[in-house]
Amino acid sequence: MVEAFPLHWPAGKSRSRNPQRSRFDVSLASARDGLLREIKLLGGKLPVVSTNIAVRRDGLPYANARMPDDEGVAVYFTLHDRQMCFACDRWDSVGDNLQAVRRTIEALRGIERWGSGDMVEQAFTGFVALPAPKSPWEVLGIAPGATEAEIDAAYRAKAKSVHPDNGGSAEAMQELNEARKRLKGGAA
Repeated sequence: MVEAFPLHWPAGKSRSRNPQRSRFDVSLASARDGLLREIKLLGGKLPVVSTNIAVRRDGLPYANARMPDDEGVAVYFTLHDRQMCFACDRWDSVGDNLQAVRRTIEALRGIERWGSGDMVEQAFTGFVALPAPKSPWEVLGIAPGATEAEIDAAYRAKAKSVHPDNGGSAEAMQELNEARKRLKGGAA
């Protein structure tokens, strides 16, 4: 399940190291609303805009929220019964990254309108979403807001079954270690 908050970055997509200033000159609200309009015009359904900005009741990021340290955005939606994901963290603001995704979708819609629609299908194959990574809460099997003691207890209990020495795998143990690290304030 893809989460709108916190940022649910697609597995396997590398991150930009040095976000740059863009020339988009667009507000977060305008970029968000324009992006949703482009997805709708494309025929996309069930959009999820995932950022590190807290979300409103409708699941969209607040336009007037304090900007997070991580400006990345991942936009998930369904197109022709396939899950798509466009992710961007090249720019130094969430609004600019949303605008970049908006402009990308707008350009792909243009290709379709200009009569070379088979190229759109080929282009979209690169944006098919991989399965979303599990949240650290899901990995540990605890509810958000658990105490450090509850995190540690859940970690120990899970480690007994996923540790390679007990029939588990190195990958499962690494996932468990990363989840614990994230929830206890370490960088994952």
